[in-house]
Amino acid sequence: MRKNVGFFLGTVAGACLTLLVTAPQGGMHLIEIAKAAARSDNTYSQLNLFGEVFERVRTDYVEKPEDSKLVEGAINGMISSLDPHSRYMNEKGWGDMQETTHGEFGGLGIEVTMEDGFIKVVAPIDDTPASRAGIMSGDVITTIDDETIQGMTLDQAVNKMKGSPNSVIRLKIVRKDADKPIELTLNREIIRVRPVKFHAEGGDIGYIRITSFNEQTTEGLQKAITAIQKEIPQDKLAGYVVDLRNNPGGLLDQAVSVTSTLMQRGEVVSTRGRNPEETQRFTAHGGDMTKGKPLVVLINGGSASASEIVAGALHDHKRATIIGTRSFGKGSVQTIIPLGAGNGALALTTARYFTPSGHSIQALGIKPDIEVLQDVPDEFKTRSEIKGEASMRGHLAAESTEQTGSQSYVPPDEKNDKALSAAFNQLRGITVNADAKNADAKTTDSKAAAKRPVPN
Repeated sequence: MRKNVGFFLGTVAGACLTLLVTAPQGGMHLIEIAKAAARSDNTYSQLNLFGEVFERVRTDYVEKPEDSKLVEGAINGMISSLDPHSRYMNEKGWGDMQETTHGEFGGLGIEVTMEDGFIKVVAPIDDTPASRAGIMSGDVITTIDDETIQGMTLDQAVNKMKGSPNSVIRLKIVRKDADKPIELTLNREIIRVRPVKFHAEGGDIGYIRITSFNEQTTEGLQKAITAIQKEIPQDKLAGYVVDLRNNPGGLLDQAVSVTSTLMQRGEVVSTRGRNPEETQRFTAHGGDMTKGKPLVVLINGGSASASEIVAGALHDHKRATIIGTRSFGKGSVQTIIPLGAGNGALALTTARYFTPSGHSIQALGIKPDIEVLQDVPDEFKTRSEIKGEASMRGHLAAESTEQTGSQSYVPPDEKNDKALSAAFNQLRGITVNADAKNADAKTTDSKAAAKRPVPN
């Protein structure tokens, strides 16, 4: 397994979203809203001020500005002043968001991160242009189409590597121990991000890793469960590990349907907006594909939003044991509001979400039943802990004492992954010491331990 600290090439570098999508507001409806707001003398005065500043900038700025950029900048300023997750997307940004939620895009098929001003390869995706060209984990991309990457943001570099299928891109790569830079010419393809990975572990446990919640996630989970059940006989299957570590979230409906796949019935999450009548409740449907087998869910400081919905629901219904470290604490829902052709869309925070027991996750997160800390190598110690929602400027306040900061490091080698080992032990009936935070989770293997009931 690998620490997911980067972005899939071609995705928007936005995280921690729980998304709903609505239809665009009608033009007359927006006019009526504007008229109602203008009835306030103070609001009318502020709108006049905005108009005056807008005209002053248009006429007196040292260089002639573009009106569209001025308006977009004003909108961005207004929305970004609300909270960290509300944002305006222009037409291109809205298109990128749709690519992200669909789970496919035109690109190279490579997971990357920013390091020392350059793009470092985390891993190529199997059977993509990147993997076929021999790009390796640890490679450093220095130029794209003869343009140096240094000075670009991660978003800018990722967007340069995206493109339409069959278009050509040239990369220059520095590889450790290589005598000189490697120059590659690749053709972009449609890349389909697999949000679910799985394997059978030791002939008795199904391991399922969910990396994001896009439109393909529930289908991927169902295929994973079916494949594991074919590989491991039902009488030998001890249970499943569902790994949500460093999963930043995604679509709300996918969080609900994923939970529905793992438990028979019951409330998954409720959302509460400004007005009481806006409360919505989402319930499990479709049945438990695991046939009641025990579940362990892994979370950490990088598990946010939709991941927290799933973990919180399975925990509250006593359907799963939660192992790892406290989750991110992003407990708000962003509704995507398309603004019409060519105008992009608005991602607006419209509600908070609550677990079935009524627990708000906002700036608090999900606390694991068993906390297990990893041994972090020295080179990762300065970036192994995520500060969480409570540390974000302008975040919505928690309903109780805020919690922030949680380890997010996941060892690349499974044998060094303490949380994963604790999950396997839990399913195999080996007692896990919940207080073993800084050492290996202490276990005892006995007949009594093997008979200890596991929540299901």
